[in-house]
Amino acid sequence: MTNLLVFQSDFGISDGAVSAMYGVALSVNKELKISDITHDIPPFNVWEGSYRLLQTVPYWPNGTVFVSVVDPGVGCDRRSIVVKTTDEQYIVTPDNGTLTHLKKKVGITAVRMIDETVNRLPRSGESYTFHGRDVYAYTGARLAAGVIEFEEVGPEVSVNSLVEFPLVDSYLSNNRITGIIEILDIRFGNLWTNIPRSIFNQLEVEIGEKVTVEIESGNQQVYAHSMTYGRSFADSSLGEALIYVNSLDNMGIALNQASFAKTYKIGTGSTWEITIVKEK
Repeated sequence: MTNLLVFQSDFGISDGAVSAMYGVALSVNKELKISDITHDIPPFNVWEGSYRLLQTVPYWPNGTVFVSVVDPGVGCDRRSIVVKTTDEQYIVTPDNGTLTHLKKKVGITAVRMIDETVNRLPRSGESYTFHGRDVYAYTGARLAAGVIEFEEVGPEVSVNSLVEFPLVDSYLSNNRITGIIEILDIRFGNLWTNIPRSIFNQLEVEIGEKVTVEIESGNQQVYAHSMTYGRSFADSSLGEALIYVNSLDNMGIALNQASFAKTYKIGTGSTWEITIVKEK
């Protein structure tokens, strides 16, 4: 193992929950190098937790252990698991859909259920509301530190048994691309779609040319305007809409120095459909 341990949660940092997870991990091994993806996942938003793993995991070294805790079902019968990706990274998490994007876009090769009789913080057996500390941080730290091997996490289960959200693919038909608003670039309010640059390129739109973008939610149109295709925000005027290639090589939609999401009240997920058409 690499001794690299990376946390993600919807806990926020206004109380001691995240610090407690750090403490448990360092109690396993003080040499662990601990980092965070984010602890600002909106409460209970498993979809966003799934996407943030996709946004982050592929850029870390092989052997990195991630602990992702967005767990609205804590205390119920959902499974606690550790998975190994095709790049031999490990994610410790509840089995509630959090692995949807990684499974489809990166690949998962093995899954093991956490055996809590072995991999649970000592003297925490009567607590059922903080598995992030008692089960996931503890197991993740033991795995990252090499105290246990992946095979010692618990019994193996089928990759196909993982809980997943339905993911729709973008597509091109009759010179019209259809996709979804998959997530927000939260701080700036940009829209990140599931439309890869490779599909957008089939429209043969050059930098500086215009496309028409339409956004619908529940069969109700919430946006329909023309915008410029640019390399970066410098290719648009202040407050002007722009379509661009984001850091994951998918198409993004932005307002120059303003929040597109707040301005037009745009949400995310499979019900938020976007279409792009090249203007003649």
